[in-house]
Amino acid sequence: MVLELMVIGLGITLEPLPLIAFVLLLSAEQGVRKGLAFILAWLTCLVVVIAAVLLMTGGQPPARNSASSTAALVVKLAVGIGLIAYGEHKRRRVKAPHERKTPKWQRHLDQSNSWSAAGVAVLLQPWGLVAAGAAAVVQANLSDDATWFALFAFCVLAASSQLAMELYTVFAPSAAEVRLEQLRRWIVDHQEPAIVVLSLLVGFWLVGESLSQLV
Repeated sequence: MVLELMVIGLGITLEPLPLIAFVLLLSAEQGVRKGLAFILAWLTCLVVVIAAVLLMTGGQPPARNSASSTAALVVKLAVGIGLIAYGEHKRRRVKAPHERKTPKWQRHLDQSNSWSAAGVAVLLQPWGLVAAGAAAVVQANLSDDATWFALFAFCVLAASSQLAMELYTVFAPSAAEVRLEQLRRWIVDHQEPAIVVLSLLVGFWLVGESLSQLV
């Protein structure tokens, strides 16, 4: 479970679209406050999903080959297949940087407030990966202290990119403004190849892990 959560958490924090939105929010007026609202909403989504799974399992992993454990593996397999299909679809339609247009929702982020920033976090949460994380949490054993640490580490890792940028902006605002704008431009220019690579890597990993436990 721990390795699965770390891989999925890394995939969540590296998703390009939420990173672009977060950089734009930080660059806007009262950006630190908006960034904090984004992070809190982002983490709240993860905590709510994890809590819901633990309530259903009672904090005890189901027996191997039981209906619950099989269903969790099927969910991870479905998410993996979906990521592979999405990655391949994006790979076939990758555009050159000059052919891309800035989406309208990105152009209006500088006019958002803290509540809007929180809403953006919920909308841009990579719910497919979150579902895979929830399926992995099914194996959590709350009687083991290491499990609590793994769940905490998963949430922190899944928000680590945003947390790092938020802290950078708080403690070095002038430098952060320049660096984050450079980062935003780089992500915009490479977002589609990044989505392809990330989707395929995590997708194949989930499929392989699920099949190895199903057979």
